[in-house]
Amino acid sequence: PAVFVAFSFTSVVDLIISLEEDGYISGFVELYVREGEPYLRTAHGIMICYWDGIVHYGLYLAMIAAIGQRKSYRNLGLFWLGSMMMSIAVFLLGNLEIQLRPQPCLPAQPALRPHPRLGWGEALPAAQARAVPQPRGEEQRKPLYQRPQDMGLVLLLLLTAAFTFFRGMVVLDCPAHSCFEYIYQYEPYLRDPVAYPKVQMLIYMFYVLPFFCLCIYGLVLPGCSWLPDWSLVSAGAVAQ
Repeated sequence: PAVFVAFSFTSVVDLIISLEEDGYISGFVELYVREGEPYLRTAHGIMICYWDGIVHYGLYLAMIAAIGQRKSYRNLGLFWLGSMMMSIAVFLLGNLEIQLRPQPCLPAQPALRPHPRLGWGEALPAAQARAVPQPRGEEQRKPLYQRPQDMGLVLLLLLTAAFTFFRGMVVLDCPAHSCFEYIYQYEPYLRDPVAYPKVQMLIYMFYVLPFFCLCIYGLVLPGCSWLPDWSLVSAGAVAQ
């Protein structure tokens, strides 16, 4: 619990940063953000501080309570792990782009600051033993068309995978008219001059998209013991 208590302190700091940048409070961290981490003033930086200060903070409190009551926090921990992995990957790669190609308003020198929660704490959810789900017997032996819930999930994953691939092509400057129309009319944030949205879409395309395909495989041929845990990790990553 001491680890999560320390992490919750950094979440409160991030929440103060986001509230000050949006003008709700003042005089707390203005000097620090201006001189130390100016990239937190970007749209992505402010929203990632809100996410850390609200969602991650809530997860820390829930996991601390579960530890105090000697209950399992594995599912919460896996969701948090996915969220933190996505947060760190996008933030560090986006800052690396700032370092290599500095923007006029974003000094590059401090852009590679290590994430305060990057370390061994992310392995904590894996330390708890997982209860292996019991096989569903006859239900698992049915073909896919006789499992309407699984079929619905497969169709949803196929649509999500196609949309994920499309957004990846959009940030790769695909010359197709549909890509041009989408980025200007429906999701202009992908044109943000900093690299965070592009990095986010490319991680979706090259890492989350293959996982969607693995999920489809796990639904077509049920019984994959890895699917529940990795689904929680993926849910945390995509939610973040």
